[in-house]
Amino acid sequence: MTRTVVGTVTPGLPLSPAIISGDFIFCSGQLGIDSERKLAGDDVTAQTVQALENLSAVLAEAGASLADVVKVTTFLTRPEDAAAYNAVYQRYFPEAPPARSTVISGLLLPGAVVEIEAIAAKP
Repeated sequence: MTRTVVGTVTPGLPLSPAIISGDFIFCSGQLGIDSERKLAGDDVTAQTVQALENLSAVLAEAGASLADVVKVTTFLTRPEDAAAYNAVYQRYFPEAPPARSTVISGLLLPGAVVEIEAIAAKP
């Protein structure tokens, strides 16, 4: 089975933005950071919007979209952010949302409160 790297590997980070293997696209976790490598805000709402926009961009590079996502894993740093996270998530996945797991965990980037990774089916 072949593996194709999607996107540009960031120097100093030992990961690919996504890998296409077989019929699936495996996306690395996306944080709520903007193009200037700064957090989109301090709250889960702003960071979730940015993380999902980043995920959407990675999928677009692979020729897919959020509509092709079959599984999401979410990492939140605070359980009390779940409702606000879900409110944003539902805007991006309004119907037949993908299977999802949510984990409460610390994140490596100080100030980051959400990270979202996904698996998508190749269209």
